[in-house]
Amino acid sequence: MDPLHGITLERIVTELEELLGWDHMGYLIPINCFNHEPSVKSSLKFLRKTPWARKKVEDLYIERIASKQKE
Repeated sequence: MDPLHGITLERIVTELEELLGWDHMGYLIPINCFNHEPSVKSSLKFLRKTPWARKKVEDLYIERIASKQKE
């Protein structure tokens, strides 16, 4: 079963930002959209056209949020 089924990229970025904050997200995944003037909008724009970065963000979401919701 896909743990991301029905979860939008916007929700993933928003929930990670609320849980971790931009600084920690930028530390864990060092990409400019998290480290320089971060926003959900700029992050979504970058992640939608950069598959490797999107995969890292989705994996972080699964590790930090989706796996906790099952418990």
